[in-house]
Amino acid sequence: MSLDLGRLSLNQATTMNWGTAETLDGCARAGVRWIGLWRHKVEEIGLGETARRMRAAGLKASSLCRGGYFPAATPGERQQRIDDNRRAIDEAAELGAPVLVLVAGPAADRDLDAARRMVEDGICAVAPYALERGVSLAIEPLHPMFAGDRSVVVTLAQANSLATAIDSAAVGVAVDVYHVWWDPQVYTEIARASGQILGFHVSDWLVPPPDHLLGRGMMGDGIIELRRLREAVDAAGYSGPIEVEIFNQRIWDTPGDEVLALMKQRFLEIC
Repeated sequence: MSLDLGRLSLNQATTMNWGTAETLDGCARAGVRWIGLWRHKVEEIGLGETARRMRAAGLKASSLCRGGYFPAATPGERQQRIDDNRRAIDEAAELGAPVLVLVAGPAADRDLDAARRMVEDGICAVAPYALERGVSLAIEPLHPMFAGDRSVVVTLAQANSLATAIDSAAVGVAVDVYHVWWDPQVYTEIARASGQILGFHVSDWLVPPPDHLLGRGMMGDGIIELRRLREAVDAAGYSGPIEVEIFNQRIWDTPGDEVLALMKQRFLEIC
């Protein structure tokens, strides 16, 4: 099934060199109806002003990024992380973002098992509050190369198992093709996540990757089976916005209007 632009969302990471006001104006010019917001970018003009400008531009938030980062060395630090996640939930509610994306965070030491328990405990601690505020929590697994500095949840199977164990109506998963495309079990796990997929993010995997973090490509410039993955996510019941999330310095240095024009073209052609 082909896509239309009604599902296209610009994740702010794709136009990182634009401020939030510029991004909202750019989306309005390009006719992009959805935006994936980042907390540190929203801070530039504040929650209230961001929400006001979104309404004026006819935009809706597909998600807010990010919460998570639960593992910490001491109980006090862990509580600070939980408190920050509650603040992030409040921010998502104020912005009208239905989903807070959770990046699990790395281990505070070498104990991966303990870190993963902290992630589960942390989500359990904030899930009731998210449910109360009408915000869903999307556990996003990251590619294993990020296990050391960003996430101890590195497969969709782990994310699914976490969501099942936590057993909250507020908790599901986010599927980002950059992080899961390589996994031999990805289609099985997408089907397993049926009814619990809260977000779908697209970009491409360049060969060779030009950078550990800033190496994502525009859709169609790499090797990911984007349409097959998108159709699998659709078949699992997800019909929400699809965020284009690309960390790439070359793309950041390109004029934002040009990026959005190419993004729209590739979204229709490739996804």
